[in-house]
Amino acid sequence: MAMEAKKKKKLKVVTAAGAVVALAATFVVLLLSASPLEPILSWSNGYRLQTRNWWSEPSSQPLEWRPCRWWSQHSERTASAEKSNGFIIVECAGGLNQMRRDFCDGISVARLLNATLMLPRFHTSNYWNETSGFADIFDAEYFIQQMKGFLHVVKELPPYLASKPPVVVDCHKRKPFDYIETVLPVLLEHKLVIINPAASQRADRYPIWAKATRCQACFKAIRLVNHLESKAKLILDRIPRPFVALHLRFEPDMIAYSRCSYQNLSSSSLEAIEAVREGRPAFTGNLADNWRRRGKCPLTPVEAAFILQALRLPTNIPIYLASGGGLLEKDGFMKVYSNTYEKKDFLDTQLLKQLRGNSKAAIDYYVSLKSDLFIATYFGNMDKMVVADRSLINTGKTVVLNRKVFAEAISQGLNGSHLAYRVWQTHKALLDNGNLLPLPDCFCHSNAGQE
Repeated sequence: MAMEAKKKKKLKVVTAAGAVVALAATFVVLLLSASPLEPILSWSNGYRLQTRNWWSEPSSQPLEWRPCRWWSQHSERTASAEKSNGFIIVECAGGLNQMRRDFCDGISVARLLNATLMLPRFHTSNYWNETSGFADIFDAEYFIQQMKGFLHVVKELPPYLASKPPVVVDCHKRKPFDYIETVLPVLLEHKLVIINPAASQRADRYPIWAKATRCQACFKAIRLVNHLESKAKLILDRIPRPFVALHLRFEPDMIAYSRCSYQNLSSSSLEAIEAVREGRPAFTGNLADNWRRRGKCPLTPVEAAFILQALRLPTNIPIYLASGGGLLEKDGFMKVYSNTYEKKDFLDTQLLKQLRGNSKAAIDYYVSLKSDLFIATYFGNMDKMVVADRSLINTGKTVVLNRKVFAEAISQGLNGSHLAYRVWQTHKALLDNGNLLPLPDCFCHSNAGQE
């Protein structure tokens, strides 16, 4: 078929020898000459090309992260209470991984209050082109089964509560928020409460049984429904190995929220950003400079390509772009890393039509989880989940690009090979050792004990 012929033409298998040749021969970036990201034509300060395939080789000093014993070895210390104080529904809004984060936080609240948990309520969103609920993305039966002994979870309310309007407790506006003092009395009185968990509530202050419940729910009980997992596996079967999953974030809403401004963007990109500013104008003057030096501004695709080359990633290695709709300046990245793929390169038109915002994000998550190397340009909700889950299953290496060091180096006047060398020095420990990133308190370093 025409589509299959097109895929075969694009899917070039990269051999180890080919990667080495590409690494030595194509380490040139065609970028704006007026930019600090000038072409890397020569290497100074002792910076030399190396042929070591750190992206696919095992770590020289692997860091062994495992579930802490107080969670994984479930006991009476973490067992759920026999009597329930009522039912809690966790209300979640935003993108898929933001909703998953909020749901995980809400689970620990339900356990803290000895409540029965209803499956969460995912908000529908025109912005995310999404109407799916929790059970459309995640395996609800598996979740309920895995939570037994930690927390009682149900799909439906009992008849005596089914027609009763729930009491909504808005937790976002309370700082600090104490669920036991504020939510528990309402739960005991009305028996049915909807909450949106407050980010100000410190989960590390919860008793061990509430923390263990959260860990079990976030990292053991959630898996995709079969039809989404099968689509993700189809991509994994078709993409050449080894491959990199790159979570590249440069969408209009994200840039507007960051309040950063950018030069050398196309007029269409600038218009898209300004259209969603909504009272959040970009910072200017010293405030803008300080904000950028603190690493608060998302990397452009061109900057991401420069950093990956500085990290000696061959320009012909297969890269899966795990990004949502609306990614700006994508062509700037693909001019350097032309062997870049998206969902549309592996799934036919009919399959793609079935996918919406949450289901696309779920597939990106799964492919990233199973990739040979995962690279994130911004340590957001999805990245934190992927980092933790990759540590759980002990697969591949994980790198989060350091925006702060990159911005500081540019502010100091570094460019070209000098800038690349600074970037390499900063990330070298990550490349050698695998994952040095912070993990949730559900995980313990094996060399330091797991209690």
